[in-house]
Amino acid sequence: MGSFSIWHWLIVLIVVMLVFGTKKLGNIGTDLGKAVRGFKEGIKSEEEKPTAPVADKTTIDVDAKEKSKG
Repeated sequence: MGSFSIWHWLIVLIVVMLVFGTKKLGNIGTDLGKAVRGFKEGIKSEEEKPTAPVADKTTIDVDAKEKSKG
């Protein structure tokens, strides 16, 4: 009972196709592919983003010191 034979998987596939229909299964596959592609593009764009320059931090610190003097 540990593993299923090819006949078990074919019966499961037929039942799934009867319940959902082939058109809906095709749409699910297309949507899943688009989601994976979008996820990969999102990761790629995150890696390409430059880090914030250090000069911006220094400018903020200088502004804060000037306000405290005034």
